[in-house]
Amino acid sequence: MAKSMREKFVLRCLWGSKHACRPVKQVGALGAKTLLVCTALITFGAGITEAKTPNVIMIMSDDQGWGDVGFNGNKDVKTPNLDDMAASGAKFDRFYAASPLCSPTRGSCLTGRYPFRFGILAAHTGGMRVGEVTIAEALKKKGYATGFFGKWHIGWVKPEEVSSRGYYSPPSHHGYDEYFATTSAVPTWDPGVTPEGWTKWGATEGEAWKGGFPYVQNGKEVKENISGDDSRVIMDRVIPFIEANQDEAFFATIWFHTPHEPVVAGVAYKKMYSQHGKTKQNYYGCITAMDDQIGRLRKRLRELGLEKDTIIFFCSDNGPADTMTKKGVASAGPFKGHKHQMYEGGVLVPACVEWPGKIRPNSQTSVRCATIDFFPTIAELAGFSFPSKDKRPIDGIDLMPVIEGKVKQREKDLFFGYRRLVKGIDGKSIIHGDFKLMKEAKANGRVRLYDLSKDPYEKNDLAKKMPEKVKELGKRLIEIEKSCQLSRDGADYKY
Repeated sequence: MAKSMREKFVLRCLWGSKHACRPVKQVGALGAKTLLVCTALITFGAGITEAKTPNVIMIMSDDQGWGDVGFNGNKDVKTPNLDDMAASGAKFDRFYAASPLCSPTRGSCLTGRYPFRFGILAAHTGGMRVGEVTIAEALKKKGYATGFFGKWHIGWVKPEEVSSRGYYSPPSHHGYDEYFATTSAVPTWDPGVTPEGWTKWGATEGEAWKGGFPYVQNGKEVKENISGDDSRVIMDRVIPFIEANQDEAFFATIWFHTPHEPVVAGVAYKKMYSQHGKTKQNYYGCITAMDDQIGRLRKRLRELGLEKDTIIFFCSDNGPADTMTKKGVASAGPFKGHKHQMYEGGVLVPACVEWPGKIRPNSQTSVRCATIDFFPTIAELAGFSFPSKDKRPIDGIDLMPVIEGKVKQREKDLFFGYRRLVKGIDGKSIIHGDFKLMKEAKANGRVRLYDLSKDPYEKNDLAKKMPEKVKELGKRLIEIEKSCQLSRDGADYKY
């Protein structure tokens, strides 16, 4: 065992499991004699098994479609590091975001709960409630160092921000010791500068982007090292966090802005796609730039000897933006729809996981998994459980039995939602077994039914042919919504 670990822990010895892995600063009550014996046992390797929990890294891209990675068959975009990560671990063929847009999905990653439970139903409509228990808070209780890096978008990160919607609720309010974050989207190249040709929301060409300094690090606005590739800017803060905490368990959440608009790539990355038009050069270029930073992260973990002690998850937050799919640039693969839609293309995302020595290389699963599954999976790996008096619903499942091939079909229903009632939008869907019932995410949207086992691309609406199945799934959907309403109205929170 490494010296640093001997210094940090008194392992299971004379006192049995009751005192396993107590920090040295807490052993005064055990007595110096016990500590001496434990240290001797550790030094001479007297058959004591160290109770290890893995480091955890959770990576998410932004608006990256199911078909926007090499490991899902894209022959144009270069994602060698993500492809290698998928080949070295497990690839999820059917991995779902909890919502067809970012903020609700982000909250689901941290809580293991449907967005309709924690009350973030669309972008810019709220912030994460402190009553929610995040995976960062859970892991802090287990002694993890916790860090957040990138796009937060579930609350403002600057206390002085004034906006018509949302409120101040930074990562530090939700279990993160350290953070380097923006409130929402920034250009994927030079994040403080409005890119050439930009005419949409946020700012106009020639102006600073959101004041020019969108990043906040541990409560302070950042003004250094925020130019160039945004994914590199983020990773420049991730690597030092890992290096500083390499001798203890750590949890790093890395949420890239790529390839969300404004989509911009550096000159070198655009040259890699010179055979394509300008829009595709920027889109593919920024994805490859992000992929390079994921490769940089994996390389550093290996240099530090941490790769076998670290599990890395990757996924996107929703399907590709319609502005990019309409131009033939972004791809949902063969699936119907895009961001903001309840069809598969809006919620199916690229996803993989790597844990050398623990997850068999070239593993693959077609079991339906989702962002709500991160919390229960990571909590189980870290040995966290809620107190018996905390009865809050957790909607996800443990992914490890799925990854290991022990689970062949998901037993729990999947529920997705996206709501802006002011615009008449109330999209939602439920997957029960192989059947998917969905209400289109638009005013007066139609209710549709699909058998995903026979029709994964949603070409044949069965709603009129199978009214009893519509009724059955509709009833299940109502029950889930009622449960979510109770949670949203405070049933799971203490006052």
